[in-house]
Amino acid sequence: MVGIFAGFVVLFGMFSSKKLNGWTTLFLATTVLTSVTGFPFPRDHILPSHIVSIISLVVLATTIFALYFRHLVGPWRWIYVVGAVVALYLNMFVGVVQAFLKVPTLNALAPTQSDPPFIVTRVVVMGIFVMLGIVAVRSFHPQPDALALSAV
Repeated sequence: MVGIFAGFVVLFGMFSSKKLNGWTTLFLATTVLTSVTGFPFPRDHILPSHIVSIISLVVLATTIFALYFRHLVGPWRWIYVVGAVVALYLNMFVGVVQAFLKVPTLNALAPTQSDPPFIVTRVVVMGIFVMLGIVAVRSFHPQPDALALSAV
């Protein structure tokens, strides 16, 4: 939940070209930790949660590289924004899945997670994130850091 909250703070900061370094670090760190936590438990086979975690970790690695090693210069700005939005979406996706599994009212609406209420919810959430991502890419043009300028 901390990663999701911090992610929304970062996302809305992007709309006004604010980097929000502390919130960004919190978002990225908690999202990485969330993605890693499911792997230590013994399993007989790979679960869908493992696949989502692997995708999330690849996206996060690219996002972190764009921010901390490429300093958002050139195409790394939009790569960072897209990565951050996708990472936040994946957190929300897992939240939706968990809600339909654990909230009795939602579980009654879609007990198999292939029922229309679940599918519609997933499509609506994805649509919202696509729109938020487009706005963020168009809006996020932060002032370059002194560190980024010296790295170029």
